[in-house]
Amino acid sequence: MFQSVEISRMAQAMARHAGARQAVIASNIAQADTPGYKARDLPAFAASYAAGDGLRATRAGHAPAQAAFATRPIAGGSGAAPNGNSVSLETEMVKAVEARQQHDMALAIYRSVSTILRTSLGRGGR
Repeated sequence: MFQSVEISRMAQAMARHAGARQAVIASNIAQADTPGYKARDLPAFAASYAAGDGLRATRAGHAPAQAAFATRPIAGGSGAAPNGNSVSLETEMVKAVEARQQHDMALAIYRSVSTILRTSLGRGGR
């Protein structure tokens, strides 16, 4: 049963990471025409979770804010535009879909854990 609690925490951290990544992606899209703007992204969830980069609460009732996620400039890519902007709208749209899929996966995991806990308490899958 305690493994279910850890899985639930992981799903919560995954959903928080997906939300923070979606905010960074939206910021990149909003800055698509800003001269000199460098596109940013978050590290992968697995690496962030393993390193504990602001994804785990330090005490009960303490939830890290989305601002705790450190963004980093994106290396490589298709190169900068003549005005120095490195945002590719196509790439950002693909990343937005990936973030949505990550969020959907986190919700599915959370629902499954909730159903298991309800069933173990004798309340069925309701």
